[in-house]
Amino acid sequence: MSERADVLQAPIRVLLADDEPLMRQSLRIVIDSQPDMDVVGEASTGDESVRAVRKLNPDVVLMDIRMPGSDGIHATQTITNEPSLRHVRVLVLSMYELDEYVYGALRARASGFLLKDAHPTVLLDAIRRIHRGEALFAPSILSKLVDHYIANPTDQVPVESDRAGCRLTPRETEVLTLIGRGLSNSEIVAMLYISPNTLKTHISNLLLKLQARDRAQLVIAAYQRGLVKPTRP
Repeated sequence: MSERADVLQAPIRVLLADDEPLMRQSLRIVIDSQPDMDVVGEASTGDESVRAVRKLNPDVVLMDIRMPGSDGIHATQTITNEPSLRHVRVLVLSMYELDEYVYGALRARASGFLLKDAHPTVLLDAIRRIHRGEALFAPSILSKLVDHYIANPTDQVPVESDRAGCRLTPRETEVLTLIGRGLSNSEIVAMLYISPNTLKTHISNLLLKLQARDRAQLVIAAYQRGLVKPTRP
Protein backbone atom coordinates (compact mmCIF):
# COMPACT_ATOMS: atom_id res chain seq x y z
CA MET A 1 0.00 0.00 0.00
CA SER A 2 1.33 3.43 -0.87
CA GLU A 3 2.10 6.13 1.68
CA ARG A 4 -0.67 8.26 0.16
CA ALA A 5 -3.17 5.46 0.74
CA ASP A 6 -1.98 5.12 4.33
CA VAL A 7 -2.58 8.83 4.91
CA LEU A 8 -6.16 8.47 3.64
CA GLN A 9 -6.87 5.96 6.40
CA ALA A 10 -7.83 7.06 9.90
CA PRO A 11 -4.82 8.56 11.72
CA ILE A 12 -3.03 6.44 14.29
CA ARG A 13 -4.36 7.53 17.68
CA VAL A 14 -1.46 8.01 20.11
CA LEU A 15 -1.53 8.50 23.87
CA LEU A 16 1.51 10.01 25.64
CA ALA A 17 2.30 8.79 29.17
CA ASP A 18 5.24 10.58 30.79
CA ASP A 19 5.63 12.53 34.02
CA GLU A 20 7.74 15.25 32.36
CA PRO A 21 5.62 17.95 30.63
CA LEU A 22 8.53 18.96 28.40
CA MET A 23 8.94 15.39 27.16
CA ARG A 24 5.24 15.11 26.41
CA GLN A 25 5.26 18.41 24.56
CA SER A 26 8.28 17.37 22.49
CA LEU A 27 6.65 14.06 21.57
CA ARG A 28 3.40 15.81 20.70
CA ILE A 29 5.15 18.22 18.32
CA VAL A 30 6.93 15.36 16.53
CA ILE A 31 3.86 13.13 16.26
CA ASP A 32 1.31 15.80 15.37
CA SER A 33 3.55 16.88 12.49
CA GLN A 34 2.67 13.60 10.76
CA PRO A 35 -0.48 13.45 8.61
CA ASP A 36 -1.13 9.83 9.62
CA MET A 37 -0.87 10.32 13.39
CA ASP A 38 -2.84 12.18 16.04
CA VAL A 39 -2.06 12.65 19.75
CA VAL A 40 -5.41 12.06 21.47
CA GLY A 41 -4.35 12.52 25.07
CA GLU A 42 -1.68 12.68 27.75
CA ALA A 43 -1.05 11.16 31.18
CA SER A 44 1.57 11.86 33.85
CA THR A 45 1.26 8.70 35.99
CA GLY A 46 0.68 5.02 35.42
CA ASP A 47 -2.80 5.16 36.90
CA GLU A 48 -3.71 8.15 34.74
CA SER A 49 -2.49 6.35 31.64
CA VAL A 50 -4.74 3.35 32.33
CA ARG A 51 -7.75 5.60 32.85
CA ALA A 52 -6.91 7.56 29.70
CA VAL A 53 -6.60 4.39 27.62
CA ARG A 54 -9.99 3.19 28.81
CA LYS A 55 -11.57 6.56 28.02
CA LEU A 56 -9.80 7.56 24.78
CA ASN A 57 -9.24 4.16 23.16
CA PRO A 58 -5.88 4.94 21.49
CA ASP A 59 -4.13 2.67 19.03
CA VAL A 60 -0.62 3.15 20.45
CA VAL A 61 0.56 4.27 23.90
CA LEU A 62 4.04 5.76 24.37
CA MET A 63 4.73 4.67 27.93
CA ASP A 64 7.44 6.00 30.24
CA ILE A 65 8.68 3.61 32.93
CA ARG A 66 9.50 5.83 35.89
CA MET A 67 6.38 7.75 36.88
CA PRO A 68 4.84 8.63 40.26
CA GLY A 69 2.60 6.06 41.85
CA SER A 70 1.96 3.08 39.58
CA ASP A 71 4.88 2.89 37.14
CA GLY A 72 4.80 2.32 33.39
CA ILE A 73 5.46 -1.41 33.60
CA HIS A 74 2.50 -1.99 35.91
CA ALA A 75 0.31 0.26 33.75
CA THR A 76 1.35 -1.66 30.63
CA GLN A 77 0.45 -4.97 32.24
CA THR A 78 -2.94 -3.63 33.32
CA ILE A 79 -3.67 -2.46 29.78
CA THR A 80 -2.55 -5.64 28.05
CA ASN A 81 -4.46 -7.84 30.50
CA GLU A 82 -7.82 -6.22 29.73
CA PRO A 83 -9.60 -8.11 26.92
CA SER A 84 -11.41 -4.96 25.79
CA LEU A 85 -8.05 -3.25 25.22
CA ARG A 86 -6.41 -6.09 23.32
CA HIS A 87 -6.04 -3.90 20.23
CA VAL A 88 -3.99 -1.27 22.12
CA ARG A 89 -0.24 -1.48 21.53
CA VAL A 90 2.27 -0.15 24.06
CA LEU A 91 5.69 1.21 23.11
CA VAL A 92 7.84 1.65 26.21
CA LEU A 93 10.25 4.60 26.19
CA SER A 94 13.05 4.83 28.72
CA MET A 95 16.25 6.71 29.45
CA TYR A 96 17.77 3.41 30.53
CA GLU A 97 18.38 0.03 28.95
CA LEU A 98 18.70 -1.87 32.22
CA ASP A 99 17.85 -5.55 32.00
CA GLU A 100 15.07 -5.39 34.57
CA TYR A 101 13.32 -2.68 32.56
CA VAL A 102 13.58 -4.62 29.31
CA TYR A 103 12.28 -7.81 30.86
CA GLY A 104 9.67 -5.93 32.81
CA ALA A 105 8.34 -4.49 29.55
CA LEU A 106 8.39 -7.89 27.89
CA ARG A 107 6.61 -9.61 30.75
CA ALA A 108 4.02 -6.83 30.72
CA ARG A 109 3.49 -7.64 27.01
CA ALA A 110 4.69 -4.35 25.59
CA SER A 111 5.00 -4.36 21.79
CA GLY A 112 8.32 -2.53 21.78
CA PHE A 113 11.03 -0.83 23.81
CA LEU A 114 13.02 2.22 22.65
CA LEU A 115 15.42 4.57 24.35
CA LYS A 116 14.35 8.19 24.64
CA ASP A 117 17.40 9.36 22.72
CA ALA A 118 16.15 7.58 19.58
CA HIS A 119 15.96 9.79 16.48
CA PRO A 120 12.44 11.12 15.78
CA THR A 121 12.29 9.20 12.50
CA VAL A 122 13.03 5.96 14.37
CA LEU A 123 10.27 6.72 16.86
CA LEU A 124 7.74 7.50 14.12
CA ASP A 125 8.66 4.31 12.26
CA ALA A 126 8.24 2.36 15.50
CA ILE A 127 4.75 3.76 16.04
CA ARG A 128 3.71 2.78 12.50
CA ARG A 129 5.21 -0.69 12.72
CA ILE A 130 3.66 -1.43 16.11
CA HIS A 131 0.29 -0.18 14.86
CA ARG A 132 0.60 -2.67 11.98
CA GLY A 133 1.09 -5.46 14.51
CA GLU A 134 4.86 -5.69 14.31
CA ALA A 135 7.24 -5.45 17.25
CA LEU A 136 10.24 -3.22 17.61
CA PHE A 137 13.13 -3.33 20.04
CA ALA A 138 16.19 -1.13 19.65
CA PRO A 139 19.16 -3.31 18.56
CA SER A 140 20.95 -2.79 21.89
CA ILE A 141 17.75 -3.68 23.74
CA LEU A 142 17.20 -6.86 21.74
CA SER A 143 20.80 -7.85 22.39
CA LYS A 144 20.28 -7.51 26.14
CA LEU A 145 17.03 -9.41 25.89
CA VAL A 146 18.68 -12.33 24.13
CA ASP A 147 21.72 -12.28 26.41
CA HIS A 148 19.44 -12.50 29.44
CA TYR A 149 17.51 -15.43 28.00
CA ILE A 150 20.69 -17.31 27.06
CA ALA A 151 22.14 -16.72 30.53
CA ASN A 152 18.87 -17.70 32.22
CA PRO A 153 17.32 -20.47 30.11
CA THR A 154 14.90 -21.43 32.88
CA ASP A 155 13.29 -17.97 32.93
CA GLN A 156 9.64 -18.05 32.05
CA VAL A 157 8.41 -15.65 29.41
CA PRO A 158 4.78 -15.03 28.43
CA VAL A 159 4.83 -17.21 25.32
CA GLU A 160 3.60 -20.80 25.43
CA SER A 161 5.66 -21.87 22.46
CA ASP A 162 6.24 -25.44 23.62
CA ARG A 163 2.72 -26.34 24.70
CA ALA A 164 1.41 -29.74 23.70
CA GLY A 165 0.11 -30.03 20.17
CA CYS A 166 1.85 -26.89 18.93
CA ARG A 167 3.20 -27.87 15.53
CA LEU A 168 4.39 -25.34 12.98
CA THR A 169 4.45 -25.89 9.25
CA PRO A 170 7.79 -25.47 7.43
CA ARG A 171 6.63 -22.10 6.07
CA GLU A 172 5.48 -20.93 9.50
CA THR A 173 8.89 -21.91 10.86
CA GLU A 174 10.55 -19.83 8.13
CA VAL A 175 8.38 -16.84 8.94
CA LEU A 176 9.02 -17.19 12.69
CA THR A 177 12.76 -17.34 12.04
CA LEU A 178 12.72 -14.12 10.02
CA ILE A 179 10.55 -12.39 12.63
CA GLY A 180 13.10 -13.44 15.25
CA ARG A 181 15.82 -11.84 13.16
CA GLY A 182 13.92 -8.56 13.32
CA LEU A 183 12.80 -8.34 9.69
CA SER A 184 9.78 -6.21 8.82
CA ASN A 185 6.77 -7.50 6.90
CA SER A 186 7.96 -5.98 3.64
CA GLU A 187 11.40 -7.57 4.04
CA ILE A 188 9.89 -11.00 4.77
CA VAL A 189 7.55 -10.74 1.77
CA ALA A 190 10.49 -9.94 -0.51
CA MET A 191 12.67 -12.72 0.90
CA LEU A 192 10.06 -15.48 0.73
CA TYR A 193 8.38 -14.32 -2.51
CA ILE A 194 4.92 -14.36 -0.97
CA SER A 195 2.10 -11.82 -0.93
CA PRO A 196 1.46 -9.51 2.04
CA ASN A 197 -1.89 -11.22 2.63
CA THR A 198 -0.25 -14.63 2.71
CA LEU A 199 2.28 -13.37 5.23
CA LYS A 200 -0.48 -11.94 7.41
CA THR A 201 -2.16 -15.35 7.39
CA HIS A 202 1.06 -17.06 8.50
CA ILE A 203 1.57 -14.49 11.27
CA SER A 204 -2.03 -14.89 12.45
CA ASN A 205 -1.52 -18.66 12.60
CA LEU A 206 1.69 -18.22 14.58
CA LEU A 207 0.03 -15.88 17.07
CA LEU A 208 -2.77 -18.39 17.55
CA LYS A 209 -0.60 -21.49 17.80
CA LEU A 210 1.95 -19.91 20.13
CA GLN A 211 -0.70 -18.02 22.12
CA ALA A 212 1.31 -14.84 21.60
CA ARG A 213 -0.14 -11.36 21.88
CA ASP A 214 2.02 -9.82 19.16
CA ARG A 215 5.35 -9.85 17.31
CA ALA A 216 7.37 -9.05 20.42
CA GLN A 217 6.45 -12.43 21.85
CA LEU A 218 7.06 -14.17 18.53
CA VAL A 219 10.64 -12.86 18.62
CA ILE A 220 11.16 -14.56 21.97
CA ALA A 221 9.50 -17.75 20.70
CA ALA A 222 12.02 -17.84 17.83
CA TYR A 223 14.90 -17.76 20.32
CA GLN A 224 13.22 -20.30 22.60
CA ARG A 225 12.96 -22.74 19.71
CA GLY A 226 16.57 -22.21 18.68
CA LEU A 227 15.59 -20.77 15.30
CA VAL A 228 17.70 -17.67 15.88
CA LYS A 229 21.02 -17.41 17.66
CA PRO A 230 22.34 -14.29 19.39
CA THR A 231 24.85 -12.32 17.35
CA ARG A 232 28.01 -11.80 19.28
CA PRO A 233 30.44 -8.96 18.44
